[in-house]
This record gives sequence, structure tokens and C-alpha cells, in this order.
Amino acid sequence: MITVTSEATDATTAAEPLKRLSDEGVSIWLDDLSRERIASGNLADLITHRHVVGVTTNPSIFRAAIGSGEGYEEQLADLAVRGVTVDEAVRMMTTADVRAAADILRPVYDTTAGRDGRVSIEVDPRLAHDTRATIAEAKQLAWLVDRPNVMIKIPATKAGLPAITEVIGLGISVNVTLIFSLERYYEVMHAYMAGLVKAQTAGLDLAAIHSVASFFVSRVDTEIDKRLTLLGTDEALALKGRAALANARLAYEGYEEAFSTHRWDTLETAGANQQRPLWASTGVKDPEYSPTLYVDELVAPGTVNTMPEATLNATAEHGVVRGDTVTRGYAQARADLRAVEALGISYAEVVRQLEDEGVAKFATAWQELLDAVTKSLNSKGVDEE
Repeated sequence: MITVTSEATDATTAAEPLKRLSDEGVSIWLDDLSRERIASGNLADLITHRHVVGVTTNPSIFRAAIGSGEGYEEQLADLAVRGVTVDEAVRMMTTADVRAAADILRPVYDTTAGRDGRVSIEVDPRLAHDTRATIAEAKQLAWLVDRPNVMIKIPATKAGLPAITEVIGLGISVNVTLIFSLERYYEVMHAYMAGLVKAQTAGLDLAAIHSVASFFVSRVDTEIDKRLTLLGTDEALALKGRAALANARLAYEGYEEAFSTHRWDTLETAGANQQRPLWASTGVKDPEYSPTLYVDELVAPGTVNTMPEATLNATAEHGVVRGDTVTRGYAQARADLRAVEALGISYAEVVRQLEDEGVAKFATAWQELLDAVTKSLNSKGVDEE
């Protein structure tokens, strides 16, 4: 449900923590999109009064938006008359929403030279383990949306890594999603740089290519906290709520290292943009934690924080932005993860499980969306007869 007020005075006062967050070098993106949000002017209002400079989507978001039917009835009726397949219908609706959002964000894109003003749309999650199909889908989505500020989301699976390189090499901006492990994050950054080399060889303008790496946060705490609770010792319980922040902070350390190498210097000289870390899954799952935990504690320059609306509102109302809360915490972050491992909780096992579950959850959401649209198309078809 859309709850943000459109009254400028109230919104401006409430959004001061968001302004401070933006001033610290954190780009605020909204992790949600719907036709209602676009048509009502709510997205434009968030850009004006909540410092929102980008939008991310995923299969779960589209399942909720299109599944509600709000604003999609006319297009569904037209698609039913044409007799399109359910896959085509879903892509026509989702790309229409992303295109409209991209148009609303175009002024931000222009004023930031493409750094922000972005809208992300994900490849079919059922293709997560198929490199060639992912590349083909990414190309198709970029063509369908047909806006320079679109980002194509590609999952950071093993099959996704070469797809990232190929798609970046074609000059298409990419949001790499479902990153949970530090090892996989390093592979993602290398895949991005390899793609830039391909783009440079092809004579493309590197300055026009942008990318973010979506490092997932709260799900790490959800899984590790569950295991710590099962252990139940004072030592284990004291570590709850610390693993996800530790993991993200060490990811930022890896980002600083990767983008300070000779290899990167060469690409940067040619006009390339750094692939920014994006904190994803920043809505807390444990009600005992502050609703702004994964915002307040992950402030660092050159990052993106994509927030569900509840987290955005909570940050606007009582976020505590006190400068960089990442780079001074590397030693403690390593200590926290070592302490978790010392209790017998395998980091490698957890992040592997989370990646598998993440792909599966998005595939399930996509199938549920297809099922809902199939039902709507059938219903519209009967009505037309």
C-alpha cells in the first residue's frame, strides 16, 4: 500500500535523515514498482521529497503489483483479444511499467550523467543457470524497454557470471543480483571488468556503461540468527544481528581493493565507471531489530541502498545517519564472522544455501505471476466472447 504523503512541507521535514544519507554519498533507490505508484504520481513525489533516485524491481514485486490487478485491466483485456502467450503478456506489462518509471526518472539520469535515475528489470529467474538464455533475455529486455536508464538484472550464479561479461560487453548496463558471498562478489567485479574490456575492444563508449552489484543483507542474518538461536548459548546469542553487517562491510572492503588496482586504473582512464555496491534486502526481518538497521549501519560513499517503502519511511522518520559506518569496521567484521564459524556455523554453507533459495524464491514468484496472468487472460477471453 502506498502511504507516502504528497504534501511537500510534511515530506521535506520527515525526509531530513534521507537528505543526510544522500549527502554522505549513498544513492537511495526504491525497491518497489507498480502501475498505481506510477499513475498516482507517488513515484514522482518520492523523487521530489524522499531523495529517491532509482528503482529496483524483482519477480516478487511484479507478482504483487500485477497480481493485484490495479491499473492493468485494460492492458490485460487487449492482450487477451490478441491471444498472446502468458509469457509475452507478462513481459509487455512489466516492461511497460519499467519504461514509464524510466521516463519519470530520466531527469535524474541526465543530471547525474547516468549514475542514478536507473530502473532495474530482471531476466526470467528460470534462466538463472543458463548462460546463453540469460544473455538473450537481457538483450531482449533492453530492446523492449528501450530507455538508456534501464538496468538489466542478472543473478550472480555461476552461469550468470559469463552472462554479465557478455552483456556488459554489448554496452548494456547491468544490475547483478542475488550476491551473498564475498567470494562470489569478487567474481562479479572481475566479470564486470572483463565485460568492459570486451566493450572497449568493440569500440563502445565505456562512460555510457554503468553497473551495480546487489549484495543481499538481511537474509544473511535471518539464516545465521536461526542457527545461533538453536545453539542457544550466551556466546551464540551475543552474535545475533552481526553477521549480515559484517558480511556487507567486508564486501565494501573488497570493492575498495578491486577498484584500486592497475587493471581498474587502465579502464578508468578509458572512461569506465566503477561498479557500485548496492545494499539489497535491507528491510529487517526480525522485529527486535531497528527497522533502519541495514541503512544506518551501512553508510559509505559510492554505495546504493535500495529500500522497500516501509524501510524508506522508517529512515525518513527516525533514521540515524552519523557518517561512514562501514570502513572503520573491517577488523570487527572479520572477528564477527570468525566467531560465527568458531561455533560450527559454516559461512560457505549458509551463503550457498541463500543463493539457491534466492533463485528458487524468485522462480516461484515468477510462476505465480504467470499463473495469475493466465487466469486473467482466460477470464478476459471468455468475456470477449
